[in-house]
Amino acid sequence: MNRVLLFVPVIFFAILGFVFYTMMEHDPSELQSARLNQPFPAFQLTDLEKPELTRDQSALQGEPMLVNVWATWCPACRAEHAYLVHLAEQKNVAIIGLNYKDQRQAANEWLVKLGDPYRFSIFDQEGRLGLDLGVYGAPETYVVDADGIIRYRHVGVVNEKVWQEKLSPWFPAISGSGVPAS
Repeated sequence: MNRVLLFVPVIFFAILGFVFYTMMEHDPSELQSARLNQPFPAFQLTDLEKPELTRDQSALQGEPMLVNVWATWCPACRAEHAYLVHLAEQKNVAIIGLNYKDQRQAANEWLVKLGDPYRFSIFDQEGRLGLDLGVYGAPETYVVDADGIIRYRHVGVVNEKVWQEKLSPWFPAISGSGVPAS
């Protein structure tokens, strides 16, 4: 019986090693979204820059676009910001901002100082729309098709590699490729 107990730690560490190995194979930026292939959630929130203007989900139709969840308190958002400006200015990608759990004045100052890649930004101070989307944190970026359907979700910083490998295929007019199979 005592010899059997000697193998318990070995078995435990073997199971633990297997779990860690399978976790390393998982890409955290590919978290599943409950909203994938469904319409963007209904909302009525104010515009970040123009608080007298109310936006709703109908503003997210008409052309493929990125919806980028960002905030001034988010260091990774700052890291991706210059690349988003590049996408908007150099590649003419339609990007809508979702300012998440932030302060309006700080967010507007950020855009003045760092450049504004967004056609407009939705102000989600309470995080309700983020909650409806299943946002884990910022930054997150959603590909929304011309009909307002969420087609892809990326968690983390958008950079050249992410654009080329994961996002640009959803924009055939820009990338020259077809829409990826779902």
